[in-house]
Amino acid sequence: MKTKLEEKSNTVDLLKRENDALKSTVKDLTSRLNIVEVHMRESNIEINGIPENRNENLMNVVVHLSKIIENPLTEEDIQHVTRVAQFNRTTEKPRSVIVKLRSARHRDAVLASVAQYNKKNPKEKLNTRHLGIGGTSRPIYVSEHLSPTNKALHAATRKKAKEMNYRFTWIRNGKIFVRKDEFGQAKQVKSMDYLNIIN
Repeated sequence: MKTKLEEKSNTVDLLKRENDALKSTVKDLTSRLNIVEVHMRESNIEINGIPENRNENLMNVVVHLSKIIENPLTEEDIQHVTRVAQFNRTTEKPRSVIVKLRSARHRDAVLASVAQYNKKNPKEKLNTRHLGIGGTSRPIYVSEHLSPTNKALHAATRKKAKEMNYRFTWIRNGKIFVRKDEFGQAKQVKSMDYLNIIN
């Protein structure tokens, strides 16, 4: 019985080590996959708030939007534009529009122009009325196209930042940053674990 108990104990220890090794491998592969997904999206923008229309021409909508923010794009600058699949079938929110631009430089220029436009027009930020869409005016948001992992991390970061009274949360090149106030140091949030030590 003592021998069998020792054998089972050794087996349990072996399984624990194998389990730890597998967890480490999965974590490493998940991190690598996220890096690949970030790289694939490096020239993409995501637009939220554009109402859906059966006969819509998203290419024209994006070109028109780019003129409004004074950073005109041509159809040659836009490699692909589409709406994403809706995971929540019950929501009334329009599906996001993903735009693949010619380069990361084009993406950054669009994002900077949107930020500048909204700063210049605080009472009339980018909205559906600017696109000639009737009805109630609804805001339009333009951001980097995040990977699923970073999107979840960004949502968790914003929630945590609000709890801890951090004034700034932003994204740059797929990376998430927070800052307590104008004088605080910018901190990069690399994982959910990091959120536990934000104070």
